Amino acid sequence: MTHFVDHGGGGPAVVLLHSFLMDGEMFAPQVAALGDAFRLVTVDIRGHGQSPVDGPFTYWDVANDVLEVLDQLGIDQFAAVGTSQGGFVAMRLALIAPERVTAIAVLGSSAAAEDPQVAEAYRGLGTLWATQGPTDQLLDMVATICIGAMDSSAWRIKLRALPIDRVHVLLNVLVDRDGLLDRLGEISCPALVLHGGADAAYPVERAEEIAAAVPKAEPVVLVEGGAHFLSLTNPDEVNPPLRAFLTANA
Repeated sequence: MTHFVDHGGGGPAVVLLHSFLMDGEMFAPQVAALGDAFRLVTVDIRGHGQSPVDGPFTYWDVANDVLEVLDQLGIDQFAAVGTSQGGFVAMRLALIAPERVTAIAVLGSSAAAEDPQVAEAYRGLGTLWATQGPTDQLLDMVATICIGAMDSSAWRIKLRALPIDRVHVLLNVLVDRDGLLDRLGEISCPALVLHGGADAAYPVERAEEIAAAVPKAEPVVLVEGGAHFLSLTNPDEVNPPLRAFLTANA
């Protein structure tokens, strides 16, 4: 059963899709800032947070999980906001349910398949995790990539509690995902693309590819100094353009 939290509100529905190894709680800054205007729903992606995982899956499967959650809530139309891996899911939602998705916002994300060299490096991290556990050195590496200089102490507690065999499954989903570059032109809803200038996982070119190919995409919003998990690390810069976009399009 996919875990979710319906934060309520009488405005248009917006589903918030979190980053790799995070959960719906990473959107606390957006829930606080945008909950007055939108009905916000946070979803824990398979194997993350309180959502179980029982084997291999794809981000297309996750998109269908999200649709099932929204069906359960009686939500027909919605906007999707996704950070990093959440952006992968948001774009897939726009492709499989164009009649339901009113808008998407993707932050620190990519439509390309994972670079083979990067994928190999990530697999190496997974091997270290499986053989040595979540050591301080390993968590330092992951935190540097994902949240930069932000305090990672609360996140580390969650990562240390994550079953070691689950990390391998989640990493495979991440690095083996299919690319969407040749399908972005099919996304018919408005799109907002935000990217951090200090994103250590994806260069800004990944954001520019999305903005150039999605027909109704706005120009990339570049957050100077912004880290990879942009919605969490840089909410003061993210929330105003996100609110404006969702107000106009959700």
